[in-house]
Amino acid sequence: MPVLETERLRLRGHRLDDFGASAAMWADPNVTRHIGGQPLTQEEAWTKFLRYVGHWSLLGFGYWVVEEKATGNFVGEIGFADYKRDLQPSLGDKPESGWVLAPQFHGKGYATEAVRAALAWGDAHFGPAQTACIIFPENRPSIRVAEKCGYREWQLTTYKGRPTLLFVR
Repeated sequence: MPVLETERLRLRGHRLDDFGASAAMWADPNVTRHIGGQPLTQEEAWTKFLRYVGHWSLLGFGYWVVEEKATGNFVGEIGFADYKRDLQPSLGDKPESGWVLAPQFHGKGYATEAVRAALAWGDAHFGPAQTACIIFPENRPSIRVAEKCGYREWQLTTYKGRPTLLFVR
């Protein structure tokens, strides 16, 4: 798995010792209110953690841990996935990009910086293929990140009973 670096951040593979910070982030209602709506249990966070690692093994892409270069602090997780979501229209073979940051790192521009680094890697890895992301309409900060990174709204759909915006790039 490649390591990506920006001015302030390092994107690297998950390590077992990242699980505590990842699980704490996913248990925070401020993080999950726009991502599924419910904090994750430790069991659910572990399943997500393993899924991130498994994507790299099976598909050659996945999620990175985002850490501050200056401190080594866990900032969040970002990357590409194929979740086989039950969406209409289907995402098909488009890799789905996603990002999540721990609350103490919101508002610092880290999401945009990390997404841009991941997308640069994706452009080289996926070639001319489109990528997609899904965002709940009330998640204005993520919509701003998506738009800054070249995503454009494609369609409004419903995912798990909630209105959801599909974006493509």
